[in-house]
Amino acid sequence: MCAKCSEHEIRQPLNPLHRRSFLKKSAAITAMTFVGAGALSGIAHADALTKAQRDKLSPDQILALMKQGNKRFYSGKPADRNVLAQQRAVAKGQYPAAIMLTCVDSRAPAETILDLRIGDIFNARVAGNVENPDILGSMEFACKLAGSKVVLVMGHTACGAIKGAIDNAELGNLTGLLAKIKPAVAATTYTGERTSKNYAFVDAVARKNVEITVADIRKDSPVLAQMESNGAIKIACAMYNLETGVVDFFGG
Repeated sequence: MCAKCSEHEIRQPLNPLHRRSFLKKSAAITAMTFVGAGALSGIAHADALTKAQRDKLSPDQILALMKQGNKRFYSGKPADRNVLAQQRAVAKGQYPAAIMLTCVDSRAPAETILDLRIGDIFNARVAGNVENPDILGSMEFACKLAGSKVVLVMGHTACGAIKGAIDNAELGNLTGLLAKIKPAVAATTYTGERTSKNYAFVDAVARKNVEITVADIRKDSPVLAQMESNGAIKIACAMYNLETGVVDFFGG
């Protein structure tokens, strides 16, 4: 086709049939861009995740958006947004896409690490990110009643709770909590020095602890297990590296 013919075609108005086809294609491209490029922290530059936006996302898409958010975080390019606007936007309602179970460690705040907004996730925190009936109940509320589609258990490197479990530390109620982590110590395959001073071993136990916690969630919550079996939610694992800022998503 010659340049003049091409230019002539472009300048011609679209007939109704072609116009409808063009609009449909444009809408499809816009929708794909909305889901693919928008993140939990910036879908359509909104101040809060809406129910309609959350409901359109699959569990895998939500995990992909979390990965994008973490990349922004460790690259030093977090989304630019108004925190007060977020607070006002969610004051009368919330539609979190996921619930996370993370450690209480002050260096591992999930929303910051994944570059999320207020209202994007539920976040349960306990030393060593272990599950118990109260946390399971919270997860069941988040997924079955509130509509969240991902359960993500995130451990982290150099975890003090893991070190305590390895050392058989005892202190009040902490003793019972650390007992929940000890199965991960025993289950970790490692040929080097198996002490809390060996950070490679500590991190290996932390990873195994996440895997065991996820397995326990499926075992101890028929509600969540059934939802995952039906494809309504996804239960996944993650490890946060305190040194690099990178979250390693695995398992599930």
